Amino acid sequence: MIEIRLKLLSDATFGRGDGVSGLVDEEVEHDARTGLPLVRGRTLKGLLVESCADIFYALGEAGSPAMQDSAEFLFGKPGSDLVADAQMRVGTAQFPETLRRAVAADVRDKRVTSEAVLQSLTAVRRQTAVDDEYGTPEAGSLRAMRVLLRDTELIAPLTFTQDTTAHLPLLAACVTAVQRGGIGRNRGRGRLSARLWQDGADITDTQLARFKAVIGG
Repeated sequence: MIEIRLKLLSDATFGRGDGVSGLVDEEVEHDARTGLPLVRGRTLKGLLVESCADIFYALGEAGSPAMQDSAEFLFGKPGSDLVADAQMRVGTAQFPETLRRAVAADVRDKRVTSEAVLQSLTAVRRQTAVDDEYGTPEAGSLRAMRVLLRDTELIAPLTFTQDTTAHLPLLAACVTAVQRGGIGRNRGRGRLSARLWQDGADITDTQLARFKAVIGG
């Protein structure tokens, strides 16, 4: 089992694209049945693809054909067909399974509501846009956003259609390069730490050492 473990270093909003009338303009992704927040796999994969592009840009000519093969294995080719598509699937980042089951049982037995669960793990932050010229709040720009609280830890499973051993070095580099995510990540929100785990052990540093050896670092 290979997985990515995320820890929020600051409050973050991984939005679902809508709000709740009279409460928030931007709601976080969460399981409607339990209220537990989550990060969709496609969102996390997008962050990994961005970090991979940044890595290749930084490497320039040092990016070896082997690294390019790893990138195509992990993320596929833009516009490729199914044969040449990505061999890695990024699952939804969620709370540990034991916690999810316990919360689901409590909600089912009406010991707690999903709304109460969501509120216990999040907060509502309000902000206004500021006029660049005068530094004053822009009229009508007040927005309320729900945030997932810092120190929250989520786990995203990774599945592969083929053996991934040769591609773990690049994957580890991409994972550690993901340091921000969500809405407002350019304004101090969404700072995070990401690590790569396999069979219950953190393999990030070992695979990063292999990555540095490949690129001659």
